[in-house]
Amino acid sequence: MPARERLGLDIKRVEQELMAAKNTAVRTAGVTVPQYAALFALADTPGMSAAALARACLVTPQAMTVVLRNLQDHGLVERTPHPWHRNVLETRLTEAGRLALDKADREAVAIERRIARAFTAEERATLRSLLARCSQAIRSDDAIQPNGSVS
Repeated sequence: MPARERLGLDIKRVEQELMAAKNTAVRTAGVTVPQYAALFALADTPGMSAAALARACLVTPQAMTVVLRNLQDHGLVERTPHPWHRNVLETRLTEAGRLALDKADREAVAIERRIARAFTAEERATLRSLLARCSQAIRSDDAIQPNGSVS
């Protein structure tokens, strides 16, 4: 299959552009994109374990261990033993972590708004539907038809 027909290359290019833009944006708050993702998830669900946080951020547990260590070293999160499960550490944002998240999120939201402005509401809904179909096709052994049905 020639490169010009490979949708995966287009998806990857846009994903790389998005991550590069977000990395530059959140760097103003002194964090990386993976650290920002962890702070964002923790703001929504305080007390998550490292394993749950890794799942929420779509990274491996090993990668999340490094992210959490860096966040903790910079005073952006605190980790304490779970009251009933002593082997599980709960992770919460510190005040410094909340401030870093707020700053990083303002910058990341500006990028999201630029993307949203490039499309109408209907086009955004269509794009989400098409991306969901891409995801389904990646996970499926069956061929996905243009109308969304499986052959």
